[in-house]
Amino acid sequence: MRYLPLTQDDRAGMLAKIGVDHIDALFADIPADKLLSSLPKLPAHKGEIEVERVMGRMAARNVTASSVPFFVGAGAYKHHVPATVDHLIQRSEFLTSYTPYQPEIAQGTLQYLFEFQTQVAALTGMDVANASMYDGSTGCGEAVLMAHRVTKRNKAVLSGGLHPHYASVVQTLSEMAQAEVVSLAPDLLAGEDLLSHIDETVSCVVVQTPDFFGNIRNLRAIADKCHAHGALLIAVFTEVMSLGLLTPPGEMGADIVVGEGQSIGNALNFGGPYVGLFATKSAYVRQMPGRLCGETMDAEGTRGYVLTLSTREQHIRRDKATSNICTNSGLCSLAFTIHMSLLGQTGLKRVAEINHANAVALADLLDGVSGVSVLNTSFFNEFIVRVPGNAAHFVEQMAARDVMAGVPVSRLLPDAGLDDVMLVASTEVNTDEDRAAFVDALKEVL
Repeated sequence: MRYLPLTQDDRAGMLAKIGVDHIDALFADIPADKLLSSLPKLPAHKGEIEVERVMGRMAARNVTASSVPFFVGAGAYKHHVPATVDHLIQRSEFLTSYTPYQPEIAQGTLQYLFEFQTQVAALTGMDVANASMYDGSTGCGEAVLMAHRVTKRNKAVLSGGLHPHYASVVQTLSEMAQAEVVSLAPDLLAGEDLLSHIDETVSCVVVQTPDFFGNIRNLRAIADKCHAHGALLIAVFTEVMSLGLLTPPGEMGADIVVGEGQSIGNALNFGGPYVGLFATKSAYVRQMPGRLCGETMDAEGTRGYVLTLSTREQHIRRDKATSNICTNSGLCSLAFTIHMSLLGQTGLKRVAEINHANAVALADLLDGVSGVSVLNTSFFNEFIVRVPGNAAHFVEQMAARDVMAGVPVSRLLPDAGLDDVMLVASTEVNTDEDRAAFVDALKEVL
């Protein structure tokens, strides 16, 4: 029996109170073509065993990333996660929905979030990090809003190398905040002139490195130009493993660093939940969204952990909250912290080296295939390849041969005229046999 606590009179009273005539007015910001005109055509209700059978048949149609040679990236990466990580996060004291507001009963949670922040700050080369965001894309959007608060301006410039999903989130949040966004054209080979777009009207410049197309960017000149005009540089990454080898964005002058932490401790999981990383300079800490855990001493001189800053919408300063994100990816950040602790600085660097070496080996093999060319002059573990013909067709034909070859750029940038380009990623899990299978299947398709 359905539980319907509100009567029609109750609903009418609530709508009258907020000044609208119909509930549809609450969805006015959703584009009309995105609204359903009728109920979706879903199957009628079934018994539990019937649902299990239906869902089982649907799940069996999936090809898992571990079952075939897998070279898909574009913001989500297949890495090895030690069994220790899953074992520890499933302990009952961690596997809980409890939110750590009361420090007297949440010391363990607060401590690991403190350790997580420390790791993220060290990785990014920044002063301070928060206790995680939903994912990299929402973290990027929050970073832009934060830059507007800091600079008292409302214009963001987005690099053409920014992941299209991240740019889309920024655009959506900016539209709601009535802020301006200047999006540069897709930048295949990192040749865009970002500097010419920076002036006294700009709040922030958002640059990704390695960028969506795999290019490694030097941020120093962009940071200098931003600071000369009172703007902030937001550095973005989608592959956190790259920070094991590359110069941290903080050392190149970034003011805010955001990105996706999924590669460390978290499996692909069909798109989530993931773990957004967010770090900044200490001067801007009060404008940073999300929680900040800190270390303190209790009345007896014993070390303890507390929420140092938590200006969020469900707290007392709702109208001045720095974020409308209602939670963080707590269990995912714990998995990140455990995996990072197991790797250590030396282990992270070694895994990053293997990633890069595997990608170079694959790029060399693909460059040797007639009609195929690798376009990048620099990359970490992901690069773009031009093929003769439609890249989406190539990817489908490769999949039919049990090789997940990558992502056609046209899938994420359908209007960019890059139908013959695909994005290929190679991590530490790929073997010589995987690379050979890729090349053999590619030659067959050609």
